Amino acid sequence: MAHFYLNEALQTAVVGGTVELTGAEAKHAVTVSRMRVGEQLSIGNGTGLVVNGEITEADAARLALRVETVTELAPPTPRLALAQALAKGDRDELAVQAATELGIDAVLPWAAQRSISRWEGQKLAKGRERWASIVREATKQSMRAWLPEVTELHSTKQLAARPERLIVLDPTGEIALTELFRDGGGPDERDLLLVVGPEGGIAPAELDLLRAGGASVVRLGEHVLRTSTAGPAAVAVLSAMLGRW
Repeated sequence: MAHFYLNEALQTAVVGGTVELTGAEAKHAVTVSRMRVGEQLSIGNGTGLVVNGEITEADAARLALRVETVTELAPPTPRLALAQALAKGDRDELAVQAATELGIDAVLPWAAQRSISRWEGQKLAKGRERWASIVREATKQSMRAWLPEVTELHSTKQLAARPERLIVLDPTGEIALTELFRDGGGPDERDLLLVVGPEGGIAPAELDLLRAGGASVVRLGEHVLRTSTAGPAAVAVLSAMLGRW
């Protein structure tokens, strides 16, 4: 893992000052990554602030950093979020991890009609916590200044009512994703929400509901991708189209 850690409690930092890690983050840096006094490390707060500097203290309970540079990055606009349908095995988790590394700004778990996996009862909180942990680690791995939010579980009706511009991936899509912004079709001032179905695909009634909510139904190409790869592939395409890359 790159030498980048998160301290969400960090609000401000100044060159020459001290920033610290405690708890699990300090333990990981010292005992797993083997960071030592005199080495360089970066710490972010997940909301745009990143500091870099030299380690001055390092033990399993506390790591201190003398700040050499302070960077504050604004969030990207428009925001690009992923509504990922729950899927069997770890396919939904693989999608969330890769999409976070590729720059997604938020993740919305989706209980699609054809989702085999279900978050019910105690699984509801545990599922969201699991995805939040995956997003946090992927943010550190990719050294991102902004930590994506993992929202509550959404139904199809809730997705259709969202204010973002909905972009639904489906092999039956009327146009290719690369054609979405042609002929004056956008992007506009709205944020974007990419919707990816489960392994069995999006049910026709759900597509109708999403279309009624203003969604554009698009295809990636001639091949059908797994739910674990479709979202990340589309995020990469949209990142290029939006000028992020």
